[in-house]
Amino acid sequence: MPKKTSDQQLLLSQIKQVAEGLAQTFAPFTEVVVHDLLDPEHAVLAIHNNLSGRKVGQPATELGLARIMDPAYEQIIANYPNQLADGRQVKSTSIGIKDAKGDYIAALCMNVDLTLFRGFQNMLSGFMAVEGTTPARESLDPASTDLLRTRIDEFAARMASTPRSLKPEERRSLLKELKAAGLLEVRRAMDTIAVHLGVSRATVYSDAK
Repeated sequence: MPKKTSDQQLLLSQIKQVAEGLAQTFAPFTEVVVHDLLDPEHAVLAIHNNLSGRKVGQPATELGLARIMDPAYEQIIANYPNQLADGRQVKSTSIGIKDAKGDYIAALCMNVDLTLFRGFQNMLSGFMAVEGTTPARESLDPASTDLLRTRIDEFAARMASTPRSLKPEERRSLLKELKAAGLLEVRRAMDTIAVHLGVSRATVYSDAK
């Protein structure tokens, strides 16, 4: 890896500060990542509000490699759909950072977990529904894992949080609600809840007591 110039080091340092500020502002539902494109094999320079499970020192993504290969590659790619390893949908934005020579040296990326906002959307849709304007909806299998995830999302939205950011006492309240609604009887309910909350099955069983 070529040695970085003092200007490049300063620019990377400033980008890390910007990333930290954005992360604090949009915690806990926005992951902010700084990629060092001068060191593609260890590109992840900083990661805040970690949603993706990546670690500092991991290699560049395909998008980062594309910028390294082509300085004319699009600098801002905003609001494109993405998905985390556990299936959660996110909205991503990637901003390429160039040096004085016009070469990409870094990228600032944000991944917004849409879970919280979909919970709000579901709540608002229910609140704003008017008789006669919304066709009746019926599910022949209401006690499904999809309904289970939706109930968890709605609960997290009421807490102004995300499922994976719920506090232990909030998780216990959630489990009480799910139990009262009969949703703990859903096939593989505990597994579904554990994955959606980002905790172990043992934790879910403990919270459900």
